Amino acid sequence: MSKVDRRILKTQEALKKAVIELMSEKNFDDITIQDLSDRANVSRGTIYLHYLDKFDLLDKLIEEHIDELRKLCESACQLDFIEATLIFCEYFESHYSFFSLMLASKGAPYFRNRFLNFLIEEFRKEVDVTGGKNHGINEELIVRFVASAYVGVVEWWFMNEKPFPQDVLARQLGALLERNV
Repeated sequence: MSKVDRRILKTQEALKKAVIELMSEKNFDDITIQDLSDRANVSRGTIYLHYLDKFDLLDKLIEEHIDELRKLCESACQLDFIEATLIFCEYFESHYSFFSLMLASKGAPYFRNRFLNFLIEEFRKEVDVTGGKNHGINEELIVRFVASAYVGVVEWWFMNEKPFPQDVLARQLGALLERNV
């Protein structure tokens, strides 16, 4: 694995932080490259060294978080749903600015779809319709039901500015998953 120059990482982090801050102030469509340049304290040309445009910057930021969630799933695959959801909710809490913008505002509907598709992919690995309480239920139906419910609850939590701590959310959401998957 090649080592990335710290200056490149610092610039990319500044740009990611800038886009999140700017999205909290105005609609993504209204954000200009100059806005990003000013906020991140880099030249316009520097932005284009790292990203094709502001959409590419946002896409890469979204992919970075989805990839991190995927890694969390891999590391939590042997845990029960409550323990795994605790790990996820800690990640949501530690990246509150990003997730609250992506889920609680009109900021990026693309993220919600990516998040939902990611969860569908992950829950597909967990659902068993060959026996027990899910016997006879269409696998696609239950996977989409559980993934949509998960996104909806997490979205509600962010839209309501965390009405209770993330560990409470995690334990209760995990318990619901235990009952239904």
